[in-house]
Amino acid sequence: MTPNDLLTYAGTAATTVAAFVLVRASWQTQTTRVWREEAEAQRTRADRLQSDMDEIKARLTRIEAENQRLIQLLTALDPERVAAHRA
Repeated sequence: MTPNDLLTYAGTAATTVAAFVLVRASWQTQTTRVWREEAEAQRTRADRLQSDMDEIKARLTRIEAENQRLIQLLTALDPERVAAHRA
């Protein structure tokens, strides 16, 4: 094997390794981008769900207050009937 052959094989090996490194770096970059986009989508979804949960809590609080007021009104009109339904 001549030194010229060795240099040819070394050049081919270096090109192959460089191509592998570039493909691997590209794959990692793509993977990172995909995971970043997925994380952002999940964060957006979590924010929307939190907003929905806050709205539901506010509505529940309002409904509970309205129910308490209705119970007070019914109790004022007919206390025995309300007591019978509560038991």
